[in-house]
Amino acid sequence: MNSKKILVIDDDINLCQLIKYTFMGLGAEVYTAINGQEGIRQFFNHRPDLVLLDIRMPIMDGWETCKEIRKLSHVPIIMLTTFHRDDEVVRGLNLGADDYVSKPFDSKVLIARTMAALRRAELPSETLKPISYNDNYLVVDLENRRVHVYGRPVKLSAREYDLLTLLLTNAGRVLTYEQILDRVWGWEYRDNTDYIHVYLSHLRRKIEKDPKNPRYLITEHGIGYRFEKPQDHH
Repeated sequence: MNSKKILVIDDDINLCQLIKYTFMGLGAEVYTAINGQEGIRQFFNHRPDLVLLDIRMPIMDGWETCKEIRKLSHVPIIMLTTFHRDDEVVRGLNLGADDYVSKPFDSKVLIARTMAALRRAELPSETLKPISYNDNYLVVDLENRRVHVYGRPVKLSAREYDLLTLLLTNAGRVLTYEQILDRVWGWEYRDNTDYIHVYLSHLRRKIEKDPKNPRYLITEHGIGYRFEKPQDHH
């Protein structure tokens, strides 16, 4: 983790310091902020490689902070939450968080999740051969990372793009939940199928004509998903 820059945004000053010294001990540069507004300022000033973000904070909470950071960058965001409800976890993923860690947490767990997120962020995009798809409705240019629907550019998050790339380069083939998690999130996440469902839902809303009756991103119930190349889009 040498020279990696990590931003910790949490109103618990003691926890901030604990996290700071933990990651400094691994060679990282660590910056801290005790609310979302200060966190955004620190983000601008230091351009961190990863953000650890608390949800419950005064002035600007973690949800709003996550949204603001996502307007600026695809940097990995791990939310630190006391929430254990699935809908709160899904809400964080919907806002663009990459992962979450529930408080109280073991520092070894936080380190492992952080290192996994940094590894994913560093994976070269050229591991897959360039490919393009064009059926006059949907255009995907993987080499230049561009997606258009009916001629209009579609903005995808880094994780949405990775997921679409994986499915498209395996068009016609069913990929299991485990295969998708392994390739897009990392092997540590093979039990977290919620991640896939959230991001598939995002993709369908962005590229499907009728997200409830998808023609590209097809569900194989109980197994996984596949990208289908429709023959007709009139």
